[in-house]
Amino acid sequence: MIRIVTDSSCDLPDDAVAQHRVEIVPLTIRFGEEELIDREELSTADFWHRLTSGNVLPETAAPSVGRFQQAFSRLVSAGADGIVVLCISSKISATIQSATLAAEQFAAGVPVRVIDSAVVSGALGLAAVEAAKAAAAGRSLDEVETVARDACERARIFATPDTLEYLRRGGRIGGAAALIGGLLDVKALIGFEDGRVAGVGRVRTRKRSLASIIEHVAEHAPSIAHLAVVHSDPPELSDFLEDLAQVCPQEPMMCRFGPVVGTHIGPAALGVTYLVR
Repeated sequence: MIRIVTDSSCDLPDDAVAQHRVEIVPLTIRFGEEELIDREELSTADFWHRLTSGNVLPETAAPSVGRFQQAFSRLVSAGADGIVVLCISSKISATIQSATLAAEQFAAGVPVRVIDSAVVSGALGLAAVEAAKAAAAGRSLDEVETVARDACERARIFATPDTLEYLRRGGRIGGAAALIGGLLDVKALIGFEDGRVAGVGRVRTRKRSLASIIEHVAEHAPSIAHLAVVHSDPPELSDFLEDLAQVCPQEPMMCRFGPVVGTHIGPAALGVTYLVR
C-alpha cells in the first residue's frame, strides 16, 4: 500500500490525520533558546497561550533528515511499499530539502516521491488527504503521486490576518509587502502565489475583510471540490461559519492554525482553503 507523509504545517485536525492515515513529520518551534517539537512537545493550545501571553516571538525550523527517515521506516514496517511526501512550499521553508535528502538516503528499498506543494496550512492538508484517499483506493505509486501533484496545483488560500505584523516580523511577508503601507488603517486579504504569501486586496474594516472571504467563496462555490476553514480562534468564527453555510452547502474541515503557520499569521486570523474541481 502507498502511504502519505506531510509536515506539521498542514494544520490537519487529529481526526483527519487518523482517518486518512497521514504521517505527520513535525517542524521545530523556538522560543528564544528553547526548542519544542510541534505536536509532540508543543500543542496548538499551548502555542497560542505562549504567543499571546509572552513577549518572545517564536521562530520555526525545518525537520531534520533523520525525522523524515524515521517516518519512512515506521511506514515500511507497517507494510508500505511506496511513500509520497507533500511538503510546505519550498519558497518559505527548507523542509523539502530535508525530505529530499531523506528519500535519497533511505535504504529500505521502498520508493519515496517528494513533492513541493507550493502551499501551506489547510491547502497542504487538503492535498495530503486527497492523496491519501487515492492510496486507500489501491492506486499505484505513480497514480498517487499524480493525484497529489494535481491536488497541490488545485489548492487555493484566501484569508485575512488580524494584522500583518507577524508576517512582517517573521520575514514571510512576500508578495503582501505592498500592503504594509497604511498597516494600521487597513485589513489585508492574502493568498498564495508562486509558493509565497501574496496580497490580494485590502479593505478598511475587519467586518469588510470577513465579508470579502464569504463573497469569494460564494463566487467560487460551484468550482470548490473540498473546503476547509483555517483560523486562529477569531471571536467572529461562529458567525463566519453561519454566513459560510449560506453560500456553500458542504461542511468544511476545520483547521486551527498550528505553531508553524501561527508564528507568522498571528492570532484572530481567519480564512478558507479549498481545492478547485
